[in-house]
Amino acid sequence: MTQILNEIAASQHFVDLSIDERGVAHITLNNPQKHNAFDDSVIARLTSIFDCIEQCDDIRVVVLAANGKSFSAGADLMWMKRMASYSRDENLADANALATMLQRLNFLNKPTIAKVQGAAFGGAVGLVACCDVVLASSHAKFCLSEVKLGLIPATISPYVIQAMGVKAARRYFQTAERFDANKAQQLGLVDDVLAPQQLDEMTDNIVTALLANSPKAVAQAKQLVFDVAYQTIDKALMSTTSERIANIRVSPEGQEGLAAFFEKRQPSWINSKQ
Repeated sequence: MTQILNEIAASQHFVDLSIDERGVAHITLNNPQKHNAFDDSVIARLTSIFDCIEQCDDIRVVVLAANGKSFSAGADLMWMKRMASYSRDENLADANALATMLQRLNFLNKPTIAKVQGAAFGGAVGLVACCDVVLASSHAKFCLSEVKLGLIPATISPYVIQAMGVKAARRYFQTAERFDANKAQQLGLVDDVLAPQQLDEMTDNIVTALLANSPKAVAQAKQLVFDVAYQTIDKALMSTTSERIANIRVSPEGQEGLAAFFEKRQPSWINSKQ
């Protein structure tokens, strides 16, 4: 799987991939001349990357970033022009490809950090909403701009609504107003707003915090949120959550983590390169 990722990294096409010695995958949108707008080929590349990362135990953390002034302007204009002439079935296939890519990112079994240095418009807001931690520069702007083009933010809507809430989505889906990073933080789309020069440092701090934790526990903790959110707290849920903690306590990493704590040493998942 690492070989496949190396091949993907070597075939850069507006999306750069690098994996450092700590197991941190850096995925960087790299078409600044077009404000990192994406099309079907970029969507396919991102999907392939996410699928490979899902199966690669050596990767511990994923950082999604972008080069240039903008994080991403959303859909590429030439791609949208092509889609305008597509049949309904062709449009459906295109939409399903985007929906699949977003689903892969949202449920990736690794922690994900979005580092938003600039404008994120349209579908790019969906990319942001699919990440576990969102760090934004104070220069960042956001806009759900689809209705300006006679469209709707359909495929990104499950993730954006979860991040922003129903009330905010009702407003910004319809008005297509631009809002800044501070407003995005108030709405829950962004976790931290930072001065541009602090963005890299805070990203490194979050990465360091994640690498200090058990990889399998991190993956299960992420899945726990998806499985438990909005569930009724009844005997079935109590039983399921009790089983999960019991299972992980007796797992190899659970045993190693507890032993390391009581023996006052570093657990085995922390290496000298971190």
